[in-house]
Amino acid sequence: MRLITNSQFQRLTKGVSRFLVMAGLLMVQSGCATYYSHYAMFPAENSQGEPRTVRVSWQSAEYPGWWFLSNRATPITLETQCSERVWRLFDDSHAEAGSCGEGIRACGDSNLDRLTSEGQVASSNDQCMAVNASDPQARIATVSGRLELLVACEPASATKGEGKDAVNVDYIRASSVPYTVYTRKTLRGSLNARPPKFDSAECDPI
Repeated sequence: MRLITNSQFQRLTKGVSRFLVMAGLLMVQSGCATYYSHYAMFPAENSQGEPRTVRVSWQSAEYPGWWFLSNRATPITLETQCSERVWRLFDDSHAEAGSCGEGIRACGDSNLDRLTSEGQVASSNDQCMAVNASDPQARIATVSGRLELLVACEPASATKGEGKDAVNVDYIRASSVPYTVYTRKTLRGSLNARPPKFDSAECDPI
């Protein structure tokens, strides 16, 4: 049987200890969290005044109050029935949050959006959507049960492309009064964790 030297034994134990510490941290960080899905479906009009269903959804990881990690959440996704346009609202915990204000927001795209209040092209510095806009410190991870959605932009064009390549990129109609949305919270992985699908039969071909 081959014997190992003292230095080899020390290197081996250090390597094993480092691995166990890293594995323990990963297990601790993931094992203490409870994961949820959040979503809502509600009726609204698009910018053309057509009745549509709007869906908002996100996911969160919640830790016990005594734990050293704070609750986390994905961006909020907003989709409008019959449209290919998908909006994502971020807060300051996300690197992609953008520079169009504070709180939970989505910034404009100069190629796609227009500010309804001014009728001019919306830039990446303009806030097109906001959740709980009255609270500049709002975080998605703390939203549960009810939210207020403020929409300040409209599409520069309701469709993108021409002919057979044309797609609908319209979205929920802008309003100076926030939409009040009641959301559902379910354990991720449960049978009702996924939001309902849109009814595509209600969408007219372009």
